[in-house]
Amino acid sequence: MTGGMDGHAEDRGRVYQASGDQHITEHHHHGDAAAAGGPDSVRRPAVGQPPVVLRDRAEVLERLIASQRAERGGEVYVLYGMGGCGKTAVAYTLFQRAEAEHGRVGLWVGASDRASLRAGMLAVAADRGAADAELLAARNGLRPAADLVWQYLDRSAEPWLLVLDNADHPEILRDGSWLRSSPRGTVVVTTRRSAARWWPGAELQHIGVLPREDAARVLCDLAPHSGTREQAAEIADRLGRLPLALTLAGGFLSHQVLDPWTMETYGNRLDGEERVELIDQGADALADGDPRHLVGLTWQLTLDAFEARGMSEATALLRLLARLAPEPLPLSLLNQDAIGAVLPRARCESALRALLDQSLTELVEVGVRCVQSHGVLLDSVAAATPADRSPALDSTAVRLLDAAVPALPDAGPHDPGLRLLVPHGPALLRRVADPATSAEALAVVTRLCVALHRTGDYLSAWETARTAAELGERRLGAEHRLVLAARSRAGRALFRLGRYTEAEETLVRVRSAQERLFGADDPDTLDSGHGLQLVLGNLGRPAEALALLRATVAGRRRVLGPEHPLTSRSRSSLLVLLPATDVLTEDDGTLLDLPADCARILGPDHTVTLGAHHNRAWALYQLGRFDAADEEIRLVTEAYRRRFGPDYPIALSAQQLLSRTRTARGDTAAGIELMTDVVARRERGLGSGHPFTVASRRLLEEFASGRWRPPHPPG
Repeated sequence: MTGGMDGHAEDRGRVYQASGDQHITEHHHHGDAAAAGGPDSVRRPAVGQPPVVLRDRAEVLERLIASQRAERGGEVYVLYGMGGCGKTAVAYTLFQRAEAEHGRVGLWVGASDRASLRAGMLAVAADRGAADAELLAARNGLRPAADLVWQYLDRSAEPWLLVLDNADHPEILRDGSWLRSSPRGTVVVTTRRSAARWWPGAELQHIGVLPREDAARVLCDLAPHSGTREQAAEIADRLGRLPLALTLAGGFLSHQVLDPWTMETYGNRLDGEERVELIDQGADALADGDPRHLVGLTWQLTLDAFEARGMSEATALLRLLARLAPEPLPLSLLNQDAIGAVLPRARCESALRALLDQSLTELVEVGVRCVQSHGVLLDSVAAATPADRSPALDSTAVRLLDAAVPALPDAGPHDPGLRLLVPHGPALLRRVADPATSAEALAVVTRLCVALHRTGDYLSAWETARTAAELGERRLGAEHRLVLAARSRAGRALFRLGRYTEAEETLVRVRSAQERLFGADDPDTLDSGHGLQLVLGNLGRPAEALALLRATVAGRRRVLGPEHPLTSRSRSSLLVLLPATDVLTEDDGTLLDLPADCARILGPDHTVTLGAHHNRAWALYQLGRFDAADEEIRLVTEAYRRRFGPDYPIALSAQQLLSRTRTARGDTAAGIELMTDVVARRERGLGSGHPFTVASRRLLEEFASGRWRPPHPPG
């Protein structure tokens, strides 16, 4: 690579930055750039049906409400307690009152996993005024996401209340420093983890089970005609006065129409049921008298009633949901033919309605309609599912997730819908025991990682791929083809995040194993090799990178054929790595014809075709063919701006090369105008001190001072 190279693209729009600030990023944006924010909504709590009356929380609420008065700020409150005790209900009620009574802007973020937390917090930044270019840079890993979010929270013109719900893994908040305080607002965290070391500087508030009288009132609120207050109190005692168990019991009692149950009947049936063991993940170990044990009794009575009424499909649907995560699940995922292996698709609507009526699940609106069930409930349902039912449930869940993930992920805009799928992939991998089904699940989750990667969400891609590989290894072994493919994908994402040393270590290790197990020409080995040559090039080892790239091109030609898109991707990379004179002789002198071949085979707007045009423009520029380079990069720049928006890194890279070709042709004024716009956009998106911004500003100064010189034609 030459020292003067900057901002040209290769391999689906990867952008090299040299002259002291080498880095590579990737374009991933189709269509309207303004739509990149997606449907993430932080103004609506991800809560289904709120409690009719919030019992026994007046004192806690009053103290929390007091923090919302007179524009106080800087407080962090942590609501902790066992799963099902009503922490989210308290936070929801505070959220509603803070908005209605005290003019606060309410912001609600699910914090159960890294991808959901990051997406939600970036949506908070967008709500508080962050520009698309800044959000895009944060998703691409080009600027610290948490710093961007808190910068805009601190600048907020309106006081706010930020709820971080279900933060049962506090280490997620610590990584990246997501949990901070601000004088402009109040932060409320709900969690099952109470250790003070996780919450320095926060005020901790325990949310426990309800007092007897209030627990009885909850049952009477939900099923007012089923019995007396004293009967309700007796049932509440037997359910440990846990709000989740009370809600499930009340939902059951309130929806018995043909043969309604009384509270007395319900209590008698509780005595006859065996305890269903469950694991409340993230909380302390269960004691024998822990009321969470009793959640299983409540839903089992409901499922027994379903079976008696000929509604076994409701039971099947709940067991299917229990294979996935207790996070919002798009309803569209359930509306697939594949669900027929567990219950008739035509009966899915009535089954879901039955679960909703009995409070076994709820509808939530997060920009798209989703269904969500409580984690304690799903864990207990999964634990009680008969072993002979699990294989069909597991394979069906895999097929449903498979249908929701793009079959051929391509470069495109940020897609919050993909983020909604992220927690369900690892959850499924944890549930599945059969190796063959585990392999199918791992393949789907790895493809989801590819889709995340190609929409620019590199952090989510890396985290999900790493987790999937670790879970897959438990069932399939460290050297299974799919486990290695997931680790290779994690290495590719590390590269995009600028973590080159880690990326090299990962890809070298994976590629060595793939070559030993499958051969040098195996498609997976070649894919890892293509990723590794990119890393080597950016680590300042162009000779190694070029040798590996040539081997990859040759291998892909042999295995995939000369016209395969992956072969063309690797050949396109040669336009970047080769010295200018070698471009004319490589591949029998046909390399400069690659864009025309791609357009003929793949179409003129294909991502590989555009990347090949971009890379040829750079090669022509290095060869001193400035007029041809200028015309080519002008068309590429226009295409990128149309498809990806003017602030996208690849569009700015192309525009920067266009400024060079214009200046090289003698139109310095046009070159300065183009570079001035690049600098302004990079300052807006990345900040004035980012290496990309610094390099662009330096080039602009060279143009303006007359010190810049174009490359000399070879020969």
